Amino acid sequence: MGYKIAIAGATGNVGHEILNILHEREFPVDEIYALASAKSVNKHVSFGDDDIKVQDMAKFDFKGVDIVLSSPGGKVSAEYSPKAAAAGAVVIDNTSHFRMDPDVPLIVPEVNPEAIAGYTKKNIIANPNCSTIQMVVALKPIHEIAKIKRVVVSTYQSVSGAGKAAMDELFNQTRNIYMNTNLNPTEFTKQIAFNAIPHIDVFMDDNDNMTKEEWKMVVETKKILDDKIEVCANCVRVPIFISHAEMVNVECEKKITASQAKKAFIEAQGVTLIDLQTDLQYVTPHEVQGEDDVYVSRVRKDTSRENTINFWCVADNLRKGAALNAVQIAEKLIEDYI
Repeated sequence: MGYKIAIAGATGNVGHEILNILHEREFPVDEIYALASAKSVNKHVSFGDDDIKVQDMAKFDFKGVDIVLSSPGGKVSAEYSPKAAAAGAVVIDNTSHFRMDPDVPLIVPEVNPEAIAGYTKKNIIANPNCSTIQMVVALKPIHEIAKIKRVVVSTYQSVSGAGKAAMDELFNQTRNIYMNTNLNPTEFTKQIAFNAIPHIDVFMDDNDNMTKEEWKMVVETKKILDDKIEVCANCVRVPIFISHAEMVNVECEKKITASQAKKAFIEAQGVTLIDLQTDLQYVTPHEVQGEDDVYVSRVRKDTSRENTINFWCVADNLRKGAALNAVQIAEKLIEDYI
């Protein structure tokens, strides 16, 4: 049996990646529709060897569509995801708009697949923030064996998380440094080339001056994994194009050793442990571009606190952090629910 699938935001970075992954994983597609804003109408996107003409989402009739994979931006999604859901489609939404809605499940298939059942309340399933996804995939096996109390995470996030224009800005600023020309930032608050910016999304005055990205990691981890876990997040934009990295400190209720943590990572779904006994016993963002798993390395005991370990994790934010996670939700949806 095949399904009618619509890709909302098909011309963006995540939209392109969703189309690639659907084809790679041989998702059972009977018909596929590429949707975007009016300015993209009559452009073409690729689905395997096929070229698909982009349609205007504002004029599209969602009736008869089974699943919408949506990543057009929060404001657009707020308008069109409910319309698609009302027409009978199940919407898997990549934006932040629906994530904290109590009637919308927030899903990472390796972590809380059973929560997908709640989609019937609104016909919408939310895809978490990219930095949250890779962290909770790595936290899940630790939580199962030692029950996590507190997490302190520092992220090093690539510019692709801010979209194509942000990637272009990094490229142009890097080139302009060598050409001794203009470096004025437009997508970021500061120069991103050869720099690091501790500011992702807006600052939230009512949350102790956290950025919204940091707030997302706190509240999404609680909703997905366990609402009793305390989270301290520090989010930094760094000058790399693709893949996010995180240094994570995890305090547990039960005693846990580095060896126990490594064993849990080895057995976990969606995690690859890099544990080579050499100076290259870690993996970097560059090395995981195009990979599906969350890669964990530098697993070690925190000697300053009891029952606490540290680890480093990296993942491709356009794949596992967005497109792949959405497609995995769709796969679970058709396997168990529709």
